[in-house]
Amino acid sequence: MATERNHSDQELTEGIRSGQNYEAMIRHLYQKNYPGVHAYIIRNSGSDQDAQDIFQEVIVTFIELVKQQKFRGESAVSTFLLALTRNIWLNELKKRGRSQLREEKFEKNKSREEGDISRFIFHRELRSQLMGLLDTLGIACKTLLLAYYYENLSMREIFPLLQYENEQVARNKKYKCLKQLEQVLASKPELAGNIKSILLYE
Repeated sequence: MATERNHSDQELTEGIRSGQNYEAMIRHLYQKNYPGVHAYIIRNSGSDQDAQDIFQEVIVTFIELVKQQKFRGESAVSTFLLALTRNIWLNELKKRGRSQLREEKFEKNKSREEGDISRFIFHRELRSQLMGLLDTLGIACKTLLLAYYYENLSMREIFPLLQYENEQVARNKKYKCLKQLEQVLASKPELAGNIKSILLYE
């Protein structure tokens, strides 16, 4: 069985962007980068399934950024994918930690359990609706808004991660994304009033 040749970062991004030899490019991304991602997840309290799930999300995000020409090759593809992995996995661990704290709180405060569960379910449903709305804005806006509101990253941290030229470009993009979201919400007034509580809850 012949060994598939290596591809340079430029070949990878051009292949993904143009669709030429697309499957070979994606296969190369998996073969070259999954072991490192898997090792990182396992070292940081994750499982094999976690590694597979996170890597899938990382690859999908990377492909979208490449197609939208947001990845400019200022860092190596492998370095960029590991940065995405770290960001996504740390966010997942935070969510799991908050979930565990909620469970402990429910055990210690039986008299408040029913109200807390109801509130959790209510906000989870609202958050699901918000994620659906963000999907309509595209991967770039969704990633930016989640990084800012959910991960509490500053624009200084966000602009290199998403391959923007500087903080001001990131701020301008955030403004445009929020305007898009505002336009979408104009047709969903029942959800508009709950957006702030959704963003603050998690």
